[in-house]
Amino acid sequence: MKVKIDTKEKMHVITVVEEKLPANMTEAIKKQLLKFLSEPIKNVVVNLKEVKEIELPAAEALISVQLTFSEANQSFVLCNLQPPVSNFLDKNELLGIMNITPTESEAWDIVQMEEIEREFL
Repeated sequence: MKVKIDTKEKMHVITVVEEKLPANMTEAIKKQLLKFLSEPIKNVVVNLKEVKEIELPAAEALISVQLTFSEANQSFVLCNLQPPVSNFLDKNELLGIMNITPTESEAWDIVQMEEIEREFL
């Protein structure tokens, strides 16, 4: 999976530079994203602005990664979903269980709010 990584103070912003996330990229998606849990900055925002198509196993891999981040008390947010991707996820009843924001800026806000919540707990 081709990505562009931008590291911020409290998160990594991973921009996927592929038009399609096919089923055969499932393991690559997991491996590439889960490695951030072993880094000093663990929160991840995945920007899907370039992705126009996603296959079910790839979407399920993103959910699996999100759950792993959640169990590790770290943030994992998807943003900038294109309408075909959003429609596909909604049709397969996955949209509601994913942590998704319309923009990257809103994803940053979610990460920062979750960081504050974790500090209080």
